[in-house]
Amino acid sequence: MPGDGEQWCSVRIIAKSTLKGYGDTHGNRKSQLEAWYQVASAANWHTLGEVRQTYPATDSIDEWTVFNIKGANYRLITAIHYNRGLICIRDFLTPAEYDKGEWKAR
Repeated sequence: MPGDGEQWCSVRIIAKSTLKGYGDTHGNRKSQLEAWYQVASAANWHTLGEVRQTYPATDSIDEWTVFNIKGANYRLITAIHYNRGLICIRDFLTPAEYDKGEWKAR
């Protein structure tokens, strides 16, 4: 495990199958999700500020990091564990689903 000053070689994303399922369900966003996966899995992010250098519209809501996919047509909700080089996929929602806030209670 990298210590202070060391860098991750790649980020592990849990679970790619979940992301693929979202892409299959929302076929018109499949290429955007795949592009996000390629960028995120190769990223070396240690802070939200570094994430925002790549994805400026990224938000932090409690312990969740929320990416806009396809402009602001979808929200990809993740938990990023910077200290472990790990991104956990939480949800993929339309803006209307996201705004209801029900995802926070699950």
